[in-house]
Amino acid sequence: ADITKLKGAGIYTVSGVLMLTKKTLTPIKGLSEAKVEKILDACAKITNGGFLNGVEMLEKRTNVVKITSGSKALDQLLGGGVESMSITEAFGEFRTGKTQLCHTLCVTSQLPRSMGGGNGKVAYIDTEGTFRPERIKPIAERFGLDPTAALENILVARAYTHEHQMSLLTQVA
Repeated sequence: ADITKLKGAGIYTVSGVLMLTKKTLTPIKGLSEAKVEKILDACAKITNGGFLNGVEMLEKRTNVVKITSGSKALDQLLGGGVESMSITEAFGEFRTGKTQLCHTLCVTSQLPRSMGGGNGKVAYIDTEGTFRPERIKPIAERFGLDPTAALENILVARAYTHEHQMSLLTQVA
């Protein structure tokens, strides 16, 4: 029943629970402060309190893939490309290529690992309304991918607030 309540609030994972505060969880209908405390304690036990030892962290890092940005110079600055399993923030002045970089990563993430890709799909959470599917076609062609297939492998959602963005992240996780 409690899991159903959490899912109804858009929380689907143990990590999702742990990323929220008691203050955020308590207003969920049917969850008292005492129940929230028990849920958080149970989640902390499952994840070992969030700590990993160095060997476990090393093992986890073996799953990290470096995705090419499409620019050898930028990849070199990034130590081989943009890392998976992490958040990379791109910021800068208007019209400096941030959206173009994101569009390119949407395509290069789908490339085979042998070509600097992640052999995967993409979730693009658009906070500024700048995703342009028509820009994917020439990028896909540049990297030898079918543009239609590349677009089918990109999930796009527009986020209007930081809370909406968190909800979208939770859904895709």
